[in-house]
Amino acid sequence: MSLKIPKAGGPQLFKDGYKQASGLEDAVLRNIQAVGELSGLIRTSFGPNGRNKLVINHLGKLFVTSDAATIIREIEVVHPAAKILVMASQAQEAEMGDATNLVMIFAGELLKKAEGLLLMGLHPSEVIQGYELAREKALEELETLSNHSLPRNLSVAALKTALKPAIASKQYGSEDILATLVAEAALVTMPPNSANFNVDNVRVVKIMGGTLQSSKVVRGMVFGREPEGIIKKALNAKVAVYTCGIDISQTETKGTVLLKNAEEMLNFTTGEEDHMEKIFKEIADSGVKVIVAGSGVGELALHYLDRFSISVVKVLSKFDLRRLCRVIGATPLARLGSPTAEEAGHVDVMECIEIGSDRVTVFRQEEAGTGEKSRMATIVLRGATTNSLDDLERAVDDGVNVIKAIVKDGRMVPGAAATELELARTVDTYGASLKGLNQHAVRRYASALEVVPFTLAESAGLDATEVLSRLYARHEQPNGKTWGIDIEGESDGILDTAPLQIYDSLAAKAWALSLATDAAMTVLRVDSIIMSKPAGGPKVPQQSGNWDEDD
Repeated sequence: MSLKIPKAGGPQLFKDGYKQASGLEDAVLRNIQAVGELSGLIRTSFGPNGRNKLVINHLGKLFVTSDAATIIREIEVVHPAAKILVMASQAQEAEMGDATNLVMIFAGELLKKAEGLLLMGLHPSEVIQGYELAREKALEELETLSNHSLPRNLSVAALKTALKPAIASKQYGSEDILATLVAEAALVTMPPNSANFNVDNVRVVKIMGGTLQSSKVVRGMVFGREPEGIIKKALNAKVAVYTCGIDISQTETKGTVLLKNAEEMLNFTTGEEDHMEKIFKEIADSGVKVIVAGSGVGELALHYLDRFSISVVKVLSKFDLRRLCRVIGATPLARLGSPTAEEAGHVDVMECIEIGSDRVTVFRQEEAGTGEKSRMATIVLRGATTNSLDDLERAVDDGVNVIKAIVKDGRMVPGAAATELELARTVDTYGASLKGLNQHAVRRYASALEVVPFTLAESAGLDATEVLSRLYARHEQPNGKTWGIDIEGESDGILDTAPLQIYDSLAAKAWALSLATDAAMTVLRVDSIIMSKPAGGPKVPQQSGNWDEDD
């Protein structure tokens, strides 16, 4: 019997194709490096002077934007540690709709500061404990910095004050017009209990041409197509909504018809025509003046609809059809026939108007007696190019999400990086009072908070180090907590945010700090990366020549 000689290299734990990296050098520092690259990419897009990124996604679609949420959604991040940051940023987008960029750059900066501590010999668990203490202190201090609150009786002016800084970070220079549009649209759709505000009730329609100044808010819904028939306008009209096609019903199987003489051929379609006429006469007799079709409209059906003076609008998106039903208070019907009183909706004005060179259909409810169901507003955006319109839409979307956040928690904190600098100062003082190795991590957390004012000053073309030292000196004074970065570079690069009413949402800031710290701590807790072999076999090489060619 022969002896079994063990193979060199120890026992095989995983299948062939697995990759494993562990230890400080191979796992932790590499993760920090990957996160740092992603964070650095997003960081230059931060603030009103942030640079745009030109992203071409896997489908070849072009995006020109400085919106962090859009950038990270369209670039395919494959590194597992960087994906953790992407998920934290997406959580911020889902919860608050704003400050996604802050999550990315702050988490990246926390990990960069942690790298120095790890190389000095601190254990990751000590860094994590320090970061947890610092976060608790920062969130506690954040509660005390609230210097403004949204009034109970909401007005366009009050909402504009809260919206302008958020919109300015995307569209600097146009924030006044956009904030007015978003505030007006939000007030139209605001329910009696403002905490129940639904972002879905503010729609955006983009129409090429004109300038941003030509944009307006329409009370109701706007569709980018004109009605199908000759009737283009209806006032105080009863509306029927159908999800099925408005046409002669087709059988599922093919049929053969045997015609024996000319008379039979002439009478062949008469039965169908009579049946269609009967259906549309019933609909017209029930008082319906407008029909909304969720599918196609046949030629014969259109003929009878025009004869009975019924306007027909095609809405091919089932989501838009549901929203329209909410506006007009109708029930979508899956069968063709006259609606009952409960199923029919009502619209004050249905008209086809021309905006620029495009004809659009507007379903508008007037001020009085619109009821709870019709709370919907559409912002009609005008612009020169598709890319600029897309970017304006993203700024509007951010503004609407900010309203959702502030109607739940109306507290505001000083903007222009004044809050971050004050937190950095407080957390650093707190770290200095601690004993043990945790204090190093707490103080690094404080210096990581400086990334916000530093980036704002840097992107504005100011001497960031000098501006930061001036800002620290101002914050040491009794009433200096509201001083932040002046991105226009006047008055030594710093300004008092209170008289200028530059505010950020306290809730959005608290969520961003919390999620960024969580993401950084999750990355620091990883000491080993184990990657399995990707599923799927080897790619089959392409055959040369025609597949059915004889050898």
